[in-house]
Amino acid sequence: MAKNIYVIGGSKHIGYHASVRLLAAGCNVVFLLRNPTAFDNDTTIREHIKNGKAHLVKGDALIKDNVQSGWDEAHKHGPIDTVLFTLGGTSGHLSLRLGIVPHPMDICTRALLNLLTTYPTQQFPQPKLILHTSIGLTKKGHAGVPLLLKPVYVWFLRGAHADKKASERLIAHCANNTWDVADAGEPTEDFLPIGWKEIPGLPEQGTLKNFLIVRPALLTDGECLADKEQKPGKDGKVKPAYRYSEEELGGYTISRRDVGHFDAEVILDSKRWEEVEGKTLNIGY
Repeated sequence: MAKNIYVIGGSKHIGYHASVRLLAAGCNVVFLLRNPTAFDNDTTIREHIKNGKAHLVKGDALIKDNVQSGWDEAHKHGPIDTVLFTLGGTSGHLSLRLGIVPHPMDICTRALLNLLTTYPTQQFPQPKLILHTSIGLTKKGHAGVPLLLKPVYVWFLRGAHADKKASERLIAHCANNTWDVADAGEPTEDFLPIGWKEIPGLPEQGTLKNFLIVRPALLTDGECLADKEQKPGKDGKVKPAYRYSEEELGGYTISRRDVGHFDAEVILDSKRWEEVEGKTLNIGY
């Protein structure tokens, strides 16, 4: 049976690249899009719309009812296998304190709250959730960032990373995972309001099981190295196109296409999902 995927943030970048791979593999993909015309000139997606595999739902992830509409459409096509959440903010303003601040500054956290508070409670097993954040969010994570990139993470991406970190805090609560306050701190009220743990509909602690947090290195628009034949090194071994680990990798970059490749691989291969389920993985070259 073809897998049924709900994608939030799939109009471009990682979510788009992963979705194209999933569609090519025969999956059913439901896109929640603020602007459904984003694919008007995309012959690849248009072909999958024609063959009944790609479905576009007009909606804003910042509006809870719109997120529910995406769920409703996905349910029409059978049990939902995975929710792929790759949402990111558009360029906002420059802040002396926070660097580049996305607009809105809490877009990921607010949209994730809408997703979690509408999560299906009657489906078993529950849909898998893949959330994208970033390397360098915590003190330990920052220590693993290459020296030349530290200024980028300390200031330029500080605002965006505060939003990503708050998203991870939400997952930690719902999964009942330990949150190291000394290492990661606690999100401010700009991202999670006072009393957020009691928000109606938020999954109870320990009830979110099937999730994966992906922390890419600095993202580029480069090609997908995983699609190229990898040549053996001097030791005769073929090195993978990219690396991923729960440990800090110290890598500089990774292309959005390669992260999309990774997403599609773990969604399509149940054994690979079992290896990564419940983990927070750094990914980079």
